[in-house]
Amino acid sequence: MTTLLKPAPEKREIKGLDWTLVGFLTAIHGVALLAPWFFSWSALGVMVALHWLFGSIGICLGYHRLLTHRSLQVPQWLEYVIATIGAMALQGGPIFWVAGHRQHHLYTEDAEKDPYAASRGFWWSHMLWMVYRNPAVFNGQIYRRYAPDIARDPYYRWLDRNFLLLQVPVAIALFALGGWSFVIYGGFLRIALLWHSTWLINSATHMWGKRRFHIEDNSGNLWWTALLTYGEGWHNNHHAFPNVAPAGWRWWEVDVTWYAILLLEKLGLARRVVRPPVEAMAQAR
Repeated sequence: MTTLLKPAPEKREIKGLDWTLVGFLTAIHGVALLAPWFFSWSALGVMVALHWLFGSIGICLGYHRLLTHRSLQVPQWLEYVIATIGAMALQGGPIFWVAGHRQHHLYTEDAEKDPYAASRGFWWSHMLWMVYRNPAVFNGQIYRRYAPDIARDPYYRWLDRNFLLLQVPVAIALFALGGWSFVIYGGFLRIALLWHSTWLINSATHMWGKRRFHIEDNSGNLWWTALLTYGEGWHNNHHAFPNVAPAGWRWWEVDVTWYAILLLEKLGLARRVVRPPVEAMAQAR
């Protein structure tokens, strides 16, 4: 279990748009819009499969529940594999992602200290926070203070520097298997859709949804985002108990990532899986 310590927060100096990143995001979305002209059922199937692999296993299980919150333990080799899958999602390296999310939990909805504070509006928390040059969020020497355990690992430092390069073998494999149709669906469309489904947790679930636990922030349990994000949308549960491995607590709260964790546990590959406290479960009706 990870105890989040509060480093002295850096002054948040937003220094204008990062036009390189704006151009990159625009290009990914632009190519993804070509998808109707390259449609095939097999390409759609590849997109769905990779959305699940990179999203549920890589981001939700790996970056989020395993690396950020340490809500379970797996063998080191498996942790590296899952983290590498997370890096293939093109959402940043593991140190960057973990550090940003820990800041989010430490300073939830604080307009200055939460990188994607929903208090600044839907679009800021959804994606605008990324396109402004904010050293406290994007300067590695600063953000790694929030993830010292991850930053100590040489492999994670390598992933943090080189996650973008991992898209090259993915694209080559997709082209070899199905040509441009697979590249556009399994690459560009998958990236764009996974971005937005992940971003909805930062935005939508901090504005709407049921609040089972009355905590200080506005996180809610929003069923449709849970379906899009393999369980992450049960966000009020998560903010109330961030180190708990399942996000969905009741049988009807679909949490596909939790099912994968249960499988790993059954296979003997996951241990010290943190479950909801008994007294809290009594409220989860």
